[in-house]
Amino acid sequence: MQNRAWTSTIFSAALLLALAPGHLTAQTREPSTQAIWQQPSSVTPQPTPSPAQNELPTVYGLQGVLIETLDGRIVTSQSVDQPLNPASAIKLATALVALKNFGPQHRFTTGFWTNGSFDKASGQIQGNLYVTGRDPSFHYEHAVTIARDLNKMGIRSVTGDLVISPGFTMNFSSSPGRSGELLYDTLDSTLRSAQATRSWIYERTTLGDQSSLQTLPTVAVMGDIQVGAVAQGARLLITHKSSNLTNILKVLLCYSNNFMAERIGDSLGGRQSVTRQLISLGIPSEEVQLASLSGLGVNRVTPRAMMKIFRALRTELQKHKLSPADIMPVAGVDPGTLEDRFTGPAWQGSVIAKTGTLIRTDAGASSLVGQMRTAKGETLLFVIFNQRGSVLRFRQNQDYLVMQVQNSRGGPKPFNYKPVALTMKLADTQSVSGSASSEFEPNLKTPVSMP
Repeated sequence: MQNRAWTSTIFSAALLLALAPGHLTAQTREPSTQAIWQQPSSVTPQPTPSPAQNELPTVYGLQGVLIETLDGRIVTSQSVDQPLNPASAIKLATALVALKNFGPQHRFTTGFWTNGSFDKASGQIQGNLYVTGRDPSFHYEHAVTIARDLNKMGIRSVTGDLVISPGFTMNFSSSPGRSGELLYDTLDSTLRSAQATRSWIYERTTLGDQSSLQTLPTVAVMGDIQVGAVAQGARLLITHKSSNLTNILKVLLCYSNNFMAERIGDSLGGRQSVTRQLISLGIPSEEVQLASLSGLGVNRVTPRAMMKIFRALRTELQKHKLSPADIMPVAGVDPGTLEDRFTGPAWQGSVIAKTGTLIRTDAGASSLVGQMRTAKGETLLFVIFNQRGSVLRFRQNQDYLVMQVQNSRGGPKPFNYKPVALTMKLADTQSVSGSASSEFEPNLKTPVSMP
């Protein structure tokens, strides 16, 4: 243990030397072991102070670091080939593959079908209402929007059952049965929860759509809730299209939503498909081992591989005239996982990154992956992985390290970024009457029992 602590001291000194002005372009020497073991600091540092060079907090556990300039010059590095748990930072890989496969303007579709006849006089569908689709972002307010749109078509009630396809989910519930129950109640104003009503009112108010609040959308389904296939010969009533993928990814990454990440990953063919596509970027298979696409569980990625993933993500965004801020949280500005980090006046908005946190897995894992901006307008890319220790201390150490680099280059500078309320990001939906889509799964034949 004394040897490991000694190695840690040597690396810390080398790191501070590398971060001194005039030395940042040099690569730090790798320590003799791939683990950094340090004694806990006797003073707990504040989350976002202005650090002096001798204030870098000490941590214990495993650590991997890679900081580079945009043109690939190494600022500092440590254990870059050591596979570590990236936790939710793996969502950047999921986002990359989603953008490459679907494109930033992709919208997930939800179809509403019927096999019954429509009585215009009573506003009643005499038959079943079927729902299909795999939208990972379908929520209360979208269900009320469907009720409104059905009302515009003259539909007020359904005599038959509400039949949910196995792929449909609502409110981040993985159970199609539970999702069906939520939809059933939310369509009907007499059963609608107060939370659903608040979500609808908040969204419409944020959008400035007061006209939709002048009426009370409602569609009553008289039958039961089933999970199964669309009946043959059913006709499509409405296609509901989600916000585009860029907006969905912004919400997903700001709040690090595990459900949305896994749902999008399923649409990509699962973790094996995503792994194959990452390997096609030139990442050795031994440097990326995925147990999930949300970051849950025991994933393994080297800092070097994660840097390749982040660079590929930046390149994919640039192809579509987008930037990391369009899908990732901007520290101290956007709500979510980075809302309370880098909040000092000088640092606010100068870091765009994805966090990762696992309290128990691998005895505690934490990560921070993204980019920082310095006073000279320079953008630096960074990967910081920590494992086997205090997640809180890891986060403090990550923040200090980023701020040390910024200070050594004249201080921080915010990115050019104008925040938009995340509610708006998922409110940019579209409804079209009778438009077909392959995502609807209309030909599923085998009924599925209720969970």
